[in-house]
Amino acid sequence: MGRPCSRLHASLPERYAILPPLAAGAGLRQGEIFALSPDDLDFDRETITVRRQVKLTASNQPYFALPKGRKTRSVPMPTSVRAALLAHLERFPARTVTLPWDGPDGSPVTVTLILTTRESKPINRHYFNAKIWKPALHANGVPATRDNGCHALRHYYASVLLDGGESIKTISERLGHSGEPPRFRTPDPIRSARNGG
Repeated sequence: MGRPCSRLHASLPERYAILPPLAAGAGLRQGEIFALSPDDLDFDRETITVRRQVKLTASNQPYFALPKGRKTRSVPMPTSVRAALLAHLERFPARTVTLPWDGPDGSPVTVTLILTTRESKPINRHYFNAKIWKPALHANGVPATRDNGCHALRHYYASVLLDGGESIKTISERLGHSGEPPRFRTPDPIRSARNGG
């Protein structure tokens, strides 16, 4: 995990500190991280299977749904992410959450989640972004703009893979993109921190 991610990791409350390793080290989207279960982890094969996400209705009600593009995928689990997950699960055992599937009126589905609130509720992205993520950015001197949201860590992940020689096709598959490969960019504060600036 690179320096900007390590600093964010250290600035977040311990319960939520697993998010940067999963976004920057495995390319998961925020909603996919919020819906990740120990059942999705294969520590022997070092893979993560992305099966679902937590979404919100217009009235802020959570539900489970397939990942964006309605496709599941498997991604490599780097050694640093593996270690972070094992430490997190030891400190914060996974908790079961029941939510409707594919919309507020869907059939209830129960999943054991890696990340929940202290009250064993699914994490609400609006609360997380305003009350957890933005203060961590401020603590590191990073402007709390949309460009520096959790999604920026996926761009960081893609840029590290690209720098390492991975093909755009492989990177797109790992990120769960369909169709035309996206343009990858790393926001300026994260890029400068990555380059030692």
